[in-house]
Amino acid sequence: MVIGIGLDLVTVSRFARMIERYGERLLGRLFTAGERAYCAKYAQPAQHYAARFAAKEALLKALGVPHGLSWHELEVVSAASRAPQIHLSGRAAEAARQLGITRLLVTLTHERDLAAAMIVAEGGAD
Repeated sequence: MVIGIGLDLVTVSRFARMIERYGERLLGRLFTAGERAYCAKYAQPAQHYAARFAAKEALLKALGVPHGLSWHELEVVSAASRAPQIHLSGRAAEAARQLGITRLLVTLTHERDLAAAMIVAEGGAD
């Protein structure tokens, strides 16, 4: 059963300007060390950062934007199959548990100056 959905779209060039302006202060606040390592290995890391930020925003929408979350409690990781997954911790994991969410499906995409993510939160019986 679908409990929540979230969709977000980010302009890559805008996100790149924010990275240029705020650098590691911004990246350290929004992304885990694992997310930063993943994005840094690409020729155009801003595309990957923007897609991961879109996933976090989409996840907040799917969860109903619980109060007091840290960006680090929402981590986008790539599975061995290279398909993205969301790992929750802390208040985010607790919010998902309280909503009855047992599975999060995520898809990311980026093309030229746009990055998007969609989250489907599932739980309960189908």
